[in-house]
Amino acid sequence: MQSLTEFAEAKLAEMDDASLRRRLVDSDRDGEGGLWITRGGRRLLSFSCNDYLNLAHDPRVKAAALAAVERYGVGAAASRLVTGNHPLYTVLEQKLAALKGTEAACVFGSGYLANAGIIPTFVGPKDLVVVDELAHACIWAGAKLSGATLRIFRHNDVDHAAQVLATYRPRHGRALLVTDGVFSMDGDLAPLPALASLCEQHDTWLMTDDAHGIGVLAEGRGSSFAFGDKPLVPLQMGTLSKAVGGYGGYLCASQAVIDLVKTRARTLIYSTGLPPATVAGAIASLDIIQGDPDLCALPVAKARRFTALLNLPSAESPIVPIVLGGAEVTLQAQRLLEDEGLLVTAIRPPTVPAGTARLRVTFTARTPDAEIERLAGLIRDRVLPLKSVESPK
Repeated sequence: MQSLTEFAEAKLAEMDDASLRRRLVDSDRDGEGGLWITRGGRRLLSFSCNDYLNLAHDPRVKAAALAAVERYGVGAAASRLVTGNHPLYTVLEQKLAALKGTEAACVFGSGYLANAGIIPTFVGPKDLVVVDELAHACIWAGAKLSGATLRIFRHNDVDHAAQVLATYRPRHGRALLVTDGVFSMDGDLAPLPALASLCEQHDTWLMTDDAHGIGVLAEGRGSSFAFGDKPLVPLQMGTLSKAVGGYGGYLCASQAVIDLVKTRARTLIYSTGLPPATVAGAIASLDIIQGDPDLCALPVAKARRFTALLNLPSAESPIVPIVLGGAEVTLQAQRLLEDEGLLVTAIRPPTVPAGTARLRVTFTARTPDAEIERLAGLIRDRVLPLKSVESPK
């Protein structure tokens, strides 16, 4: 039998040959809003962070976190259902529910833990879960953990989702349709009004992952409000690690739904609570988001400035993909931009489908306009010509 080390070495060699091996790189984000990252002794302007409002380095957020350490200590010490439910949780969940227009909220240790716990709480082996083909990996994890029948619909294709529900919904007890609100690798929005109507027709619950919508769409309320003032989604999941600037995940829903989640979601029950400083920082960030809609509008405005400079479709979120096709050419483009002092990370399969490796460009409230123009020029003149070097497979 092949040894464990030999197996690992063989798999790594395969990934090296395909330019798909990952390596962790020390990245020191400085205190100037987190715009700059030092890697390997080089200082790079980041176009790769999800800290869309630069709140991770905001003095108000840091002060709240430090005060929480002094009052409550460094760790939560236990799961929330034992002794880890420190008083800051109540404040944070009330603020999330108010922002999202729901009766209640539940905070998890991360977005991945949230989806891995929420989905199995509501559907099981006799049920149906329908997922957009480009949904985030943690949605797939939750769907598979549920044991429900899993069906896929083509990306943002409401007609195909309707066909899937018409075919499979009658065979199952409960049904759940799950999609990203803002897709993390493409930056586009889910067609929530049409999906909400479809789910109502087929007696199906709708759930969105709004990790990349909260704080930057609809005055910070997120993708569920991007099409009007009334939330369209009964299960609004998201994270505290992007625009909110910290860490954690959440679900906003009715009081009964949240009470059930707090009783049944295994990833909540069997995980230690978030550190008090993390919760306090999120509370301070939400206060900023609710009080400063102009700040919330900046990341998308800057993304749209970038897409206009390149004659691309107008950005719907702070995320703009530059699809180059092959993994090696995309790594080459990343290195080219690093030589110019800019960090734009190459995203390769399996994170994105084969043949669609890309530069994932993200924008924050404090991204300098002059650097946006410089990046656009570099991509137009030096990166896009590389596409012909390696065609998608």
